[in-house]
Amino acid sequence: MASGKADRPGEFALIAALFAPLSKNAPGAFGLTDDVAVLAPPPGHELVLKTDAVVEGVHFFRTDPPGDIARKALRVNLSDLAAKGAAPIGYMMALLLPDWPDMAWLRAFVDGLAADQAAFGLSLMGGDTSATPGSLAVSVSAFGYVPAGAMIRRAGAQVGDLVFVSGTVGDAGGGLAVLKENKSVPELIARYRVPEPRLTLGPMLRGLATASLDVSDGLMADLGHIADVSKVRIEVDAAQIPLSKALRTLWGADAAVRAASSGDDYEIAFTAPPWRRADVTNAAARSGVAVAEIGRVVRGEGVVLLDSSGREVAIARSGYTHF
Repeated sequence: MASGKADRPGEFALIAALFAPLSKNAPGAFGLTDDVAVLAPPPGHELVLKTDAVVEGVHFFRTDPPGDIARKALRVNLSDLAAKGAAPIGYMMALLLPDWPDMAWLRAFVDGLAADQAAFGLSLMGGDTSATPGSLAVSVSAFGYVPAGAMIRRAGAQVGDLVFVSGTVGDAGGGLAVLKENKSVPELIARYRVPEPRLTLGPMLRGLATASLDVSDGLMADLGHIADVSKVRIEVDAAQIPLSKALRTLWGADAAVRAASSGDDYEIAFTAPPWRRADVTNAAARSGVAVAEIGRVVRGEGVVLLDSSGREVAIARSGYTHF
């Protein structure tokens, strides 16, 4: 894309023209005319806060639709709120712009945010815009609330608990793979570009899940976080990992193992006692989000992937790491 910096107005004019309208339903944002915003949770609730960034060349391609980039930047944060059982209220955003995004690109970016604000019932409450000599980056801080004391932490998994995951696993990794190979599998590419935060399911897990997180770095890596802070061992049955037909077609017999270590799924992985299995099934049905039972919590440490005979399956890496 041709350089667009000359096509862009100054910082404050840009904020007034494009981003201030995104704050119109948030009185505490003051129309983005102040340095800060004011936010109070409903009585008897606590705030849940999350910050994540997406960076060109790491989390998205420059050629991705700008609205999809915006939606991914917001949704990866909403996914964390969902896994904590929180309902979103608003967000702040820092946008680091190189020379190339022009006004048409920025309008499409803002349209993506506006669409998700309408879909998820939240508003922009502030942030920052800055030029950068490097890659395009978007950092979002999302805010949600839960009833006091009801947030679902990573720590809490108990020996004897069952392990569950929402949706299907590995689709985003498959989407990234086909994009890198200049192939087209639309359903997988869509999962990579625009994740689906499980905001309906998440709050239904309050008081049900003993531990929960969103699957961002990879199923095995993220379950490893639960195992670590809960001081338990998690065993995952490879054959029970839910896979889409498109991913099975793409990766064949290796699909489950590759999916287990693929990132960017943004599904919810959680643990719950066996006697709550029916409640999990009911929550899945009421939320409209499929949930699969994929393993168990036992004594020990770490996380392992097991084949149908109970033997440990070797995986090259458990998931994505930035460093």
